[in-house]
This record gives sequence, structure tokens and C-alpha cells, in this order.
Amino acid sequence: MRRWPALVLLLVLLAGPAQAHDASQDQRLPTIGAAPDFTLTSQDGVPVSLRDLRGKVVAVAFIFASCTDICPMLTDNMARVKDALGPVFGPQISFVSITVDPERDTPDVLKQYARNFAADVKGWLFLTGDPAVVHEVGRRYGVISKKTAKGDVDHILLTSLVDRNGSLRVQYVGAGFDLEEFRSDLLRLVDEPR
Repeated sequence: MRRWPALVLLLVLLAGPAQAHDASQDQRLPTIGAAPDFTLTSQDGVPVSLRDLRGKVVAVAFIFASCTDICPMLTDNMARVKDALGPVFGPQISFVSITVDPERDTPDVLKQYARNFAADVKGWLFLTGDPAVVHEVGRRYGVISKKTAKGDVDHILLTSLVDRNGSLRVQYVGAGFDLEEFRSDLLRLVDEPR
């Protein structure tokens, strides 16, 4: 188990609802509440809302394109899980990566970032928008971010699963969570009755 410094854990707890789970295969994943909706701009310059993805299971992550440490690791891990999902990725499961650096992460920058990770944009959106709006979306998901003096962004890394009905179900902290559990949770949500 990875140990987190007390300050980081305190910030995660104060930021919003992060919930791990230990549900066995025959139990439903917990429900945290309604997933915060948003409308942001995709890597193709098109407005996208969470409600546009209703009917699909959605993994929502927060990254930024110029990050050199944990964001690329998270994106690479998500790409590996995407490959393991097979044909349900796209039609039944979507990934959404929201920048925490909207001042620099324009749609074109995010489009290149997606290409760098061979992201299948038929099922994976990279979103940006007005900085105040992006900051508020992150806050509502429990993500605190702050620009550093060097221009980087320090942020809490949370990946949230939203079910087909728009309920926030589980949040994973960091980038080193169990990828098989993540894949299994996505598929369990696909298989849940509506």
C-alpha cells in the first residue's frame, strides 16, 4: 500500500468525496452521489458536456499536457486499460481527461497530447475551457490545483468513475492504482442493470 504524507491526505479529504472500495465481485460499487456536470471544449474545439455521455460508463481524470511526471504515467495507464477493454471502449465506456492548465492546454495542444499516447479519440476526450470554469469543475470533483512559481501545476490526481445514469461511483487517488481493478470496475458498471 502506498503511504501518502498527512498533508496530502488531508487535502484530498477536504477537497471532496474520494472513495475507495473493497466490494467483492458480487457487490455493487458504492454510489457517492450525482456526478458534477460540466461543459468544456474538446481537443477538436467542440463543446462537450458530461450529460452528452449519459448511457456510457465514464472515467474522468485530471491532467496537463506539459506535466513531466505523474500525468503521463496516469495517461499511459489509462491507455493500457483502454486496450484491455476491447470493443466496449467507445460504444459503452468513455474516458475524459480534463486539463488543470487551461491557459496553456488549448484544443490543439490537447490534440497533440492525445496523439502522443495513441489515444483512441472515438472514446477518449481531452477537455479544456475557461480557466475559472475548469477550476470549478476540478473543485467539484475534489481536485485542488495550484500554479507553481515555475509555471507547472501541482494538483491532486483523482480518477472518477461515473455510471451510465450519471452517478459518481468510485474515485482512485494517484496514478498507481490497480489497473486490473480499474478495468474490472468499468466492466462491472457496464454490466449493472439501469
